[in-house]
Amino acid sequence: MTSPPITLAADHAQHQSLATGTAGIAILHVERALTGRSSWGDAHRRIQQTARGPVDAGDHASLYFGAPALAFLLGIADADGRQRYAEPLAVLDGHVTRLAHRRVSAAMQRIDAGDDACFSEYDLFHGLVGMGALLLVRRPGSDVLAEVLGYLVRLTCPRRHTGGELPGWWVSHDPDPTLPTPGGHANFGMAHGTAGILALLALAARRGHVVNQHHEAIHQLANWFDHWRQDTSDGPWWPQWITRTELRAGHPAQQAPGRPSWCYGSTGITRALQLAAIATGDTARQRTAEHALLASLAHRNLARITEPGICHGLAGLYQAVYHAAHDSSDPALLQRLPALATALTCDATPQDRLDRGLLTGRAGVELVLDTARSGAPPHTGWDRCLLID
Repeated sequence: MTSPPITLAADHAQHQSLATGTAGIAILHVERALTGRSSWGDAHRRIQQTARGPVDAGDHASLYFGAPALAFLLGIADADGRQRYAEPLAVLDGHVTRLAHRRVSAAMQRIDAGDDACFSEYDLFHGLVGMGALLLVRRPGSDVLAEVLGYLVRLTCPRRHTGGELPGWWVSHDPDPTLPTPGGHANFGMAHGTAGILALLALAARRGHVVNQHHEAIHQLANWFDHWRQDTSDGPWWPQWITRTELRAGHPAQQAPGRPSWCYGSTGITRALQLAAIATGDTARQRTAEHALLASLAHRNLARITEPGICHGLAGLYQAVYHAAHDSSDPALLQRLPALATALTCDATPQDRLDRGLLTGRAGVELVLDTARSGAPPHTGWDRCLLID
């Protein structure tokens, strides 16, 4: 395995993508091998395809690409304790540790300089939230995980800017090239925003990994969601992001809820809020989050979801609701799972392409359908890359 920096050919890069490439597809085969539904030979061939050639461990590598993605894959392949990949995992863990140290150092320097953050610095797909999710699985209790958590706690601190304060996770770029946000924006979603930061801090605290000001940061982020919560007859919802104009006005320009997806919508947000409440022992906030999640499952809200995949679709919604339901003392969420499973089964046609990978392809849908059929959490814990467990 090659140390950074390297440049990969397009096919090698695609193999190392957890989101859309071979690495994500391999997870399906590993999960089924661990449950006896397919052979280890098939799973191993997929893993070999992912790891063939140089592995990218450059500073742009992340949970969803390169050495960290491969470490996540090999780690879940050893979820049964057989240590099939112990030697390459040790090498990968070293790369991940060094990468996380470098990225935290660069992020802290950016904060000290007073510059804006960016998705690639902190988010789940590309940044330190994703690195933290991996370290929580691979190196819980380590100094490097504590460094990442300390950075995220600092990221929650407001930053003085011309005209007032901005959230620490404020970015100067647009959420999408087709969706301009003059002056930048603050993102609310699990994939790129506040919910992802909150979910990781909550999951770490729930497992006993806490740094200075950790609970204060959780409360601050939860209060942010309280402030921007929009209550309507369809239930509560949150904007996908807010611009500087909306921040000054104190209310979003978005007039109606978007789809209740895992990546940007109320499903991901309410799961993060539920996790935060559990981590801090706040039963009232937990009930509020669960009621909000239940409201998002009303037919009118579900009709906004038009695809089966994990990122934007029913599969991601189901998997998040599955974990939320099993953390709740209220049976209402659990009672919604059969109907959601039926909807997903009907929506997931054989024409959905496996080669679109974990987040938007058939592989992710099949993994979630396995959860729905068995009624049990994944043997591999693959969905920890979604920050819902």
